Amino acid sequence: MTTRQSAGRTALTGVRVFDGRQLSEPRTVVIDGPVIGTDPAGARIVDADGGVLLPGLIDAHIHLHGRDTLEQLCSWGVTTGLDMATWPPELVSSLRGIDGLTDIRSPGIPVIGPAGPHSHFGMPADAVVPDGEAADRFVSARVAEGADYIKIVLEAPGDGGPDPAVARAVVDAARRHGKNVVAHASSPGAYALALEAGADIVTHVPNEDPLGDDIVARMVAGRRVAVPTLSMMQALAALRGNADAFAAASDSVAALYRAGVPVLAGTDAAVQPGLPQLVAHGDSLHHELELLVAAGLSTVDALRAATVLPAHHFGLGDRGAVEPGLRADLVLVDGDPLADIRATRNIERIWCGGVEHAPAATLGATPPLTTPDRSTSA
Repeated sequence: MTTRQSAGRTALTGVRVFDGRQLSEPRTVVIDGPVIGTDPAGARIVDADGGVLLPGLIDAHIHLHGRDTLEQLCSWGVTTGLDMATWPPELVSSLRGIDGLTDIRSPGIPVIGPAGPHSHFGMPADAVVPDGEAADRFVSARVAEGADYIKIVLEAPGDGGPDPAVARAVVDAARRHGKNVVAHASSPGAYALALEAGADIVTHVPNEDPLGDDIVARMVAGRRVAVPTLSMMQALAALRGNADAFAAASDSVAALYRAGVPVLAGTDAAVQPGLPQLVAHGDSLHHELELLVAAGLSTVDALRAATVLPAHHFGLGDRGAVEPGLRADLVLVDGDPLADIRATRNIERIWCGGVEHAPAATLGATPPLTTPDRSTSA
């Protein structure tokens, strides 16, 4: 459980602000209730003493499990979580818009194939979409439930995932509803299918087999976005006793980045009942930033991958930067993450929608997350 201080007016003095490109000279930033303000009159003064102020971090691939998910994310400065498959709809709805906690977006139930690995996760029956007509019904149902985007879990041809025609029909239906499509693709074959279907955002990168130059070129030509989830890929490689396989995933990120593909920071943090938690909520995003830098991203672009870029590509125009009028999602750190990305872990203060929270480091060990019966990761 996090500790929190109600929103009010606070003036952070002597703070160096990450503006998406560099650090500013020390200046004052005003937190005025839930937004960033301009008038420090009457504000509580907090002397940042040259500390670095980051926009609240955005994890572009998580899974939800309850209010404790939001509390854990918030305690690590992750003020927005982009869920990639959680149900039932009532659970997702109960976690939306909780004042002062991590804000979420979600697709709800994803599309899966009839025989792929995810068909064994206990997903609802309507997650399996057999044809184009069913694709339209599926997307309409998710939109009616409040889905912010549509998620489809693709597999390599022959591995039991959605049929290519179904994948294209899902994308077409999402377009008619004005929704983007996020495609799970953890193999080169699934990546190719995601591009053929027209998915906007592709999450994961393969272990063992790096993406070919043709796939990278198609990502560029199609203006696609990558969320590689290196934390999860590294954990899976270690779990399978083949840590060297992770090198391919890192190499793929390097190739995508060099080619100019937008790379977003996402972790695939999840809790699966009966299985070990491979990637923990909150802490893992800082590890993801470290892995992105190790793969070749500059520290500036790693920070952008967890702030301005996911805000832009997921249509979150009210966050991702430290500017007046935007949400007061802020993380004050000790040290310079542009010089050493590990400084993002040195959290001194966190504000989520203007509400101040104690960092995880001051709260002791993170308690285990509870696991409702109907929730999963993909």
